[in-house]
Amino acid sequence: MIRLSAFADEISADLNEQIAVLRSENIHFIDLRGVWDKNVLDLTDQQIMEIRQKLDAHGIEVAAIASPIGKIPIDAPFDEHLQRFERAIALAQFFQTPFIRIFSFYPPVAEGDVGGGKEIVDPAIWRNEVLRRLRELTIRASNANLILLHENEKDIYGDTTARCINLLQNINDPHFQAIFDPANFIQCDQTPYPDAYQELRPWLHYMHVKDALADGTVVAAGEGMARWHEILQQLQTDGYDGFFSLEPHLAIAGQYKGFSGPELFHKASQSFQRLLQSIDWKYE
Repeated sequence: MIRLSAFADEISADLNEQIAVLRSENIHFIDLRGVWDKNVLDLTDQQIMEIRQKLDAHGIEVAAIASPIGKIPIDAPFDEHLQRFERAIALAQFFQTPFIRIFSFYPPVAEGDVGGGKEIVDPAIWRNEVLRRLRELTIRASNANLILLHENEKDIYGDTTARCINLLQNINDPHFQAIFDPANFIQCDQTPYPDAYQELRPWLHYMHVKDALADGTVVAAGEGMARWHEILQQLQTDGYDGFFSLEPHLAIAGQYKGFSGPELFHKASQSFQRLLQSIDWKYE
């Protein structure tokens, strides 16, 4: 059976409010990205223990560690980042989730010749280094019996369908799989469905729920260009059995986190649950 999860820091920085809204929406899983305005990897052991105790008390489980691993420039030092990744592994084991969300690094930005503007360096130049780093992360995840979920985030190396496929084919490891985020693809001028979906389906392990308009503005699922109704029908036909994680970004869509607030989160949750109900897809 499919399950609903959420980036609960989209609701509030306060853990109690996160839990209250999740319970009101009948959502029993969380993608742990941040609490108390701190990133999950920066939380102290004491804070992690408090989170675990409160989630357990309310019957909420951690679906994934929504880490920022791989969300740094590809030419930035890697050793320190690997230490942060080890923290992500420890947290995944502590919360008993097999999943860690990661990214595939930012290609460098060069100063433009005209007007001091910025231009992205050709990502292909950095392909080998991206693969080297992702292979190292995958080896460590495999040794810990965990699965890395690569998100197709705008401006990272793997933001287009073709580069996502290139990474997945070259790493070719069951411990490196794909998140499908239709809104992110729209923001990169990609066609989420049917194009990206059909290409990524062999590696698709996780769904992020948000939508976007042609200009990239994020909207609730079903209100943009993602064709969520058709995506859900296809997933249902294909026998998808996994998480749908609400990441609405309806108030703020920042580089390192988004925010919606309780009311807009409720709107996003209800919009998506209505889509599931419209095709009679049972969920928990």
